[in-house]
Amino acid sequence: MNDLVLSAWSAVTPYGVGGEPFRAGITSGREAVAVLDRESHPGPFTRGGIVPDFSAAEYVGRKGTRTMDRETAIAVTAVGRLIAECGADLTERPDEVGLVLGTGSGSVQSIMDFTRDSLTGERPYHVDPARFPSTVMNRATGQSAIRHGIKGPNTTVAGGALTGLLALSYALRLHRAGHCARVLCGAAEEYSTQRAWLEWHGRGEAERDVPLGEGGAVFLVEPAADARAAGRGTLARVLATRFRAYHAPDDARQALAACVRGALDAAGVGADAVRLVAPLGLGGALAVHEERGVGDALGDARPRWLRVSALLGDTSAAATSLQIAAVLAAAGEGGLRPGEVALVTGVERDGTVGCALLGGV
Repeated sequence: MNDLVLSAWSAVTPYGVGGEPFRAGITSGREAVAVLDRESHPGPFTRGGIVPDFSAAEYVGRKGTRTMDRETAIAVTAVGRLIAECGADLTERPDEVGLVLGTGSGSVQSIMDFTRDSLTGERPYHVDPARFPSTVMNRATGQSAIRHGIKGPNTTVAGGALTGLLALSYALRLHRAGHCARVLCGAAEEYSTQRAWLEWHGRGEAERDVPLGEGGAVFLVEPAADARAAGRGTLARVLATRFRAYHAPDDARQALAACVRGALDAAGVGADAVRLVAPLGLGGALAVHEERGVGDALGDARPRWLRVSALLGDTSAAATSLQIAAVLAAAGEGGLRPGEVALVTGVERDGTVGCALLGGV
């Protein structure tokens, strides 16, 4: 039997910093998307989900954060909050703690700003060298490990909107292969004008109505026995993760249905056990295919649907991690009940689908 569980989590979202603001926002169904200040957030979107009053200096500290990008600050803060909640014993043996963190392309703002400086400066090499580290994709993961003393395997995962699910799947394999005793995994994404324009041009017309959001969520994955021994809860057992590819948009429905059925078969549970579904649901035809694909797989089951993107906006790489966090938030402090199963799904416009099944312990 799969005994790996999610035993703790933390989030940085447009509801605020920490798990409690997120829990309150999700359970109340309060929309966190608001009208953007056009001076500080110019670009094609008029509304967005921004983490309020957030800065690296405020939440990470002033030392060494002058050039820290927003995505890295979100990730470092989320990891730090999780470790603080679990206690210092979590990293007493830092070599045994792994970290798997998802990202889109790293900090798009940092990459574009650095490139612009190389093109507009008197010489191409007249750039600020201190800003170069923020242009690499694994900046957030590396800084999170360095600042919080995590010395086990360190991995950055990038997979579009499915990044959070891919990070969770990788974390499971990392543990099962014996590379670490426990794993922190999740994903983070920042809002920036540069990312806004990239998203705008990469979307279809119907998807442009979905505002952008930002945030991050991090989970502690460990054996249930270890969680209980440390006095932590067993919020949900990771029953299965599955991924498939599709060729044309019209094939996404069938691909996701097959993906969900495969996860149910691997977990040994019936469709009627699924009580909660958290879809990606980013609008347009793919959102319709996603919902219908889940319906095809679950048949007559009538689960509750938790539409996170409608509350937070399109958080891109962080989306599926925030969907998982929303499931845990909706389940309450004790986590999913025994026999209760939650399904998290996503359809990526580049041709992949994925899902994760979480069950009560």
